[in-house]
Amino acid sequence: MLDCVEELGDSVDQIRQSIDEMAGARGAGRSPADFQMMISDVQTWVSAALTDESTCNDGFAGKEMAGETKTVVRGKIETIAHLTSNALALINAYATLHH
Repeated sequence: MLDCVEELGDSVDQIRQSIDEMAGARGAGRSPADFQMMISDVQTWVSAALTDESTCNDGFAGKEMAGETKTVVRGKIETIAHLTSNALALINAYATLHH
């Protein structure tokens, strides 16, 4: 469980870093090369966050834990992963529009 908490903490850090980077892009007058680098960084960080969430969820597969607790925790992690996946899809679409 502690490993999962650490993975989710890393995921939160990566998403925050992505949000900060995207917020700094507004009206910054970035060159196309700088914009591409920023988008690439954000895609990498959000993808890594998704991987961390998946790793955390996979870790619950063989864990001995009360059935209902395990089900609730895995459900929450799956929801977080789904939202992160949606965010990555939006970032990818944004990158395509501004390519």
